[in-house]
Amino acid sequence: MTLTVGRRVRLTADVRLAGRVVPAAEPLGETDTETDSGADTGAGFLVLAAGVEGTVERVDEDRPQSHEVREYERLKSLLDDFGHQMPPGSRQQLEEQIGSLEPAWTAYRERKLRLTVRVRFDNGFALDDAPGDLFTSL
Repeated sequence: MTLTVGRRVRLTADVRLAGRVVPAAEPLGETDTETDSGADTGAGFLVLAAGVEGTVERVDEDRPQSHEVREYERLKSLLDDFGHQMPPGSRQQLEEQIGSLEPAWTAYRERKLRLTVRVRFDNGFALDDAPGDLFTSL
């Protein structure tokens, strides 16, 4: 499922809000009840029940790209767009460069994408920086 801005979604698990967003089934950690200085962050927490519906307001993807990955994308785009117009020697050289960057590209694509979203629920409550896998599309 792809989460996009404006898409209607439903919360798939109970979520507990106590300093950070976590599924309610996970045990409370130290970061949920105390700050780094040891002071209490609050007297309670909020739980959102599975099934609550809302609309995606923002989607953030986090999969950092290395220099090799950016270079692969740039060269691959160049080959796709202009490869048919290139002299055979230049095209072959470009294909060799792309081939040498292929392992970095493959490793990048296999890395798990961290997706977070901001969802405004129908009751007006907004949940920001929530893991995208907590939602299903309607």
